Amino acid sequence: MEIIQAYPIMVSLVLSFIVNMTFFLFAAMFKTDKVTDFSYSLSFLILTWVLLLTGDRPISLVRLLIALAVSLWAFRLGVYLLYRISVIGKDDRFDDKRDKPLVFLQFWLLQTIGVWAIMLPMTLALTGRVYDFSTGPAAVGFLLFLVGLMIETFGDAQKFRFKRKPENRNRWIESGLWRYSRHPNYFGEILLWWGLFLVILPGLTGWQWLTVFGPISITTLLLFVSGIPLLEKSGDEKYGDNPEYQAYKNSTSLLIPLPRRRSGRE
Repeated sequence: MEIIQAYPIMVSLVLSFIVNMTFFLFAAMFKTDKVTDFSYSLSFLILTWVLLLTGDRPISLVRLLIALAVSLWAFRLGVYLLYRISVIGKDDRFDDKRDKPLVFLQFWLLQTIGVWAIMLPMTLALTGRVYDFSTGPAAVGFLLFLVGLMIETFGDAQKFRFKRKPENRNRWIESGLWRYSRHPNYFGEILLWWGLFLVILPGLTGWQWLTVFGPISITTLLLFVSGIPLLEKSGDEKYGDNPEYQAYKNSTSLLIPLPRRRSGRE
C-alpha cells in the first residue's frame, strides 16, 4: 500500500507489465490472438481499481466517476474485441509475428507502455494526487467522454455488422458514421481520453502537467502509428484501383465526422 501511495506512476508501469507479460506467455505458448486485445482492456480495469482502492485520500465522487468511466470504456471494448476475435478466429496483424516469439514480444511491450502512458493522468487522479477538481471542466470532460464513448461504440458496431454480411465481402463501409469519417471509432477513442484529461486539468500543478502525455500518446498512436496508417494502407492495397473507393476517400474526412466534400461521389 505504502509503495503504491509513494510511487503510483512506477507501480502503474509494473502492474501493466505484469498483466501483459502474463498474457504474452499464454499467447506465445498457444500461438493465439484471442487474448491480445482482451488483455489490453483488462489492464486498464486492473490498474484503475488497484490505484483507486490504494490511494492515500478518501474516495471522492469525481475520483469514483473517473474509475467508473474508465471501467465502462474498458469493459465495452474488451467484450466487443473478445467477441470479434472469437468470430473471425485470428488477427491478421500477427500473421508475421505469431511464430516469432521475440517479434511477438515487441508488440506486447509496446502495449504495456501504451497502457501505462494513456493512464498517466488517471493514475494521479485515482490515487488522490490530483484532488482540486472544478465543477465546470469536470462536467464538460465527462460529457466529452460520453460522446466519445457513444461514437466509438456505434462506429464499432456498424462496421462489425457490415463486415458480417456476405454481400459486403471485399467492400468498405461508407454508411452510418462511416459516411462522415473514415475512422469514427478512433475519433471517439481520442475524444473520450481528452475528455477525462479535462476533468483533472484544473488540479494539475508543476510536473503533473507532463501527464498530458497520456491523451497525446493515444492520439499519436492512432493517427500516426498503429491505428489509421495501418488501416489506410490495408484499404489502399485492397481497393486502391477502385474509383468508387478513391471517391469515398476524397470526399470523406479522415478522422473528425464532417459533411462529405462535394468533390467526391455523393
